[in-house]
Amino acid sequence: MSLTLGGFGSAVRSNLVAVSQTNLAWATLLDVGPPDGGRRRLHDRLAHALRTAIRDGRLAEGAAVPPSRALAEELRCSRWVVTEAYGQLIAEGYLSARVGSATRVSWSPDTAPPRPRAQRAPARPPIRYDLAPGLPDLRAFPRRRWADAVRAVTGSAVHYDLGLPDPAGHAVLRTTVAQYLRRSRGADAHTATVSVCAGVTDGLVRTCRALRADGIADLAVEHPGWGRLRDAATSAGLRVHPVPVDHDGLHVDDLARTPARAVVVGAAHQFPTGTVLSPARRARLVRWAREVDGFVIEDDYDAEFRYDHHPVAVMQGMDPSRVFLLGSVSKTLSPALGLGWLVAPAAMTPVLRAANLVAAAPPVLDQLALATFIDRGWYDAHLRAARRRFRSRRDLLVRTLGAQVPEGRVAGTAAGLHILLHLPDGADTRGAVRAAAAAGLHLADLDDYRAHRSAEPALVLGYGNISDTEIPPAVALLREALRSPMASPPTRKHS
Repeated sequence: MSLTLGGFGSAVRSNLVAVSQTNLAWATLLDVGPPDGGRRRLHDRLAHALRTAIRDGRLAEGAAVPPSRALAEELRCSRWVVTEAYGQLIAEGYLSARVGSATRVSWSPDTAPPRPRAQRAPARPPIRYDLAPGLPDLRAFPRRRWADAVRAVTGSAVHYDLGLPDPAGHAVLRTTVAQYLRRSRGADAHTATVSVCAGVTDGLVRTCRALRADGIADLAVEHPGWGRLRDAATSAGLRVHPVPVDHDGLHVDDLARTPARAVVVGAAHQFPTGTVLSPARRARLVRWAREVDGFVIEDDYDAEFRYDHHPVAVMQGMDPSRVFLLGSVSKTLSPALGLGWLVAPAAMTPVLRAANLVAAAPPVLDQLALATFIDRGWYDAHLRAARRRFRSRRDLLVRTLGAQVPEGRVAGTAAGLHILLHLPDGADTRGAVRAAAAAGLHLADLDDYRAHRSAEPALVLGYGNISDTEIPPAVALLREALRSPMASPPTRKHS
């Protein structure tokens, strides 16, 4: 008799019990064999069939076999027959059984003799508190209003909106973004010069390809800085030149000594130092671009968040013929949306489009949803609430650090979603990050954003994706991590 182990209620056809189920062990054809004149009892034949299927690899190690009662009903025999067969195979090591769990295959052709199932490696401690930079307050994502915007555009989109998207982005969103940037960021933006992209990194890749096509092979970046921006530039074929940053922002004189004719700069709030490019250096940087016949690429990634006064206007408005402007909703709404924009100089817009022929715009309905979200005033309302929340949270973090980590010094403008915590000489920030991770606290070392390790230890602490109530226990863990043996400088051996 042939048997397929499987679900209940299958019909018996001659000597075949046909059964179906998704589990591998419940969908394996077993050759139970004929009664053999009564010389081989049914439980022996069933055990032999199961043993053969396991040896052949048709029943994989770890797969569950049917409950004894269910299989007995399929075979139309007593439950004793099945339990006897299972018991024999358990004794031989082919099956294993635990109280409250299914009987499972515990042997495979690759293992002889039978072995116990491998134990899983210990899981890494889960992240309890997130003080790493890079994320906004994901708990505060405006789910209802975003859903309303998606629902509205899904119902109102005309049929041609559902066709192939414009690689530059939907004209409705490009117009809305241009208007928003003009009124809120002081930009000189127009529908024709705005391109919709998947975020700042995507926008930078597109810009670098356009610069390469225009004959520019060298790009300067801030140091320390966001590593993905360097990676984006090199992926587009540009040579990258780090330029140092101080309390007034990028060193323009050092920039002038490089062969670069383009530079990426976070003018409103540099990452990770948190400095703001001073007015004098802004003017000097624009003059530099004109002198070398080059371009400034302004990364406006979190400039909407300034807490001591109104956000500084973008550099792009000072000379729209020399400045590209990159922005997104990754730091204001969520990086999961994958929506950003790129404002190019008018003369470079055709080059930009031609250099990115295969670049794809984000989904059209998402673009239209963002346009609706902005046009209805929901984006401005969300930003106002976020500024209040982040200002209060930053103040709480600074106060708590002052009380619990008095040896640290907070630096950075009252803006954005992170601060810089300078530590005493000799502090092992790398060890502190490891110790914190073991305790469930996510931190970032400033050295992660430097080309080489520095003698000036500091941590980059983000406060976007953590609640106010989590800050005191998170800082307490930070204090313990800094005092952990992992963060202690190694003892030097004297000969």
